[in-house]
Amino acid sequence: MTLNDFFSYGFIGTYVYKHTDFSEWWHMGLIVLGVVLCIIVPYLLGSINFAIVISKRWYGKDIREFGSGNAGMTNMMRTFGKSAAGFTLLGDALKAFVAGFFGYAVLGQYGVYIAGLFCIMGHIFPIYYRFRGGKGVVTAYVSILMCNPFVFLILLVLFVLIVLCTRYISLGSIMCMLLYPVLLDRMEKIFNGATGAYVIIAMLIAALVIFMHRENIKRLLKGQENKFSFKKSVKTENEKKKDE
Repeated sequence: MTLNDFFSYGFIGTYVYKHTDFSEWWHMGLIVLGVVLCIIVPYLLGSINFAIVISKRWYGKDIREFGSGNAGMTNMMRTFGKSAAGFTLLGDALKAFVAGFFGYAVLGQYGVYIAGLFCIMGHIFPIYYRFRGGKGVVTAYVSILMCNPFVFLILLVLFVLIVLCTRYISLGSIMCMLLYPVLLDRMEKIFNGATGAYVIIAMLIAALVIFMHRENIKRLLKGQENKFSFKKSVKTENEKKKDE
């Protein structure tokens, strides 16, 4: 197997498409197995919510009981500070990276898109935490990076510019998710001459993340959305003792 085979088809895809004539029923069964693996394994990885783990282990609190109630990096920053947010970001990024690599290994390009979608679903609806997780922004961005680095870089620049100008992380996330399927569609047509099925998955990812920001959209329209700040609002037990 060449490196190109790995990233294009994965182990299962390479075997089916390059070493068989796809005439046997079990060849299709292998593809179905690959799709199932790219759904289940990334979903279980995505369900490991580092905001919840870190807030409980380090601070003895559940991040979902503070601030916006969201189990994600931004709420960790506002509630517990930069260190907690940084480790949350690292954990959420790592699980999306592992899920994406797994998708490549199983079914190549199609596998990484499927894996990305279900890793995000796991983050938002984690089976380990009663299906109440985060909004999937970091996981979505790393999944996009794994799928198409060029599209990721464009979206990252736009996100940074929007946040720097407005200090609304939610606005940056929403705008980039709106642009993601459109941008991917343009890139597919430019480089491949046609739009692939990847764009459909991109639309699902965008719709899912935007749906999770529905309350943010309402607050933005009313001018009540919180602006991003590096200050934290909850003190640790040691900090409380120092104050006393």
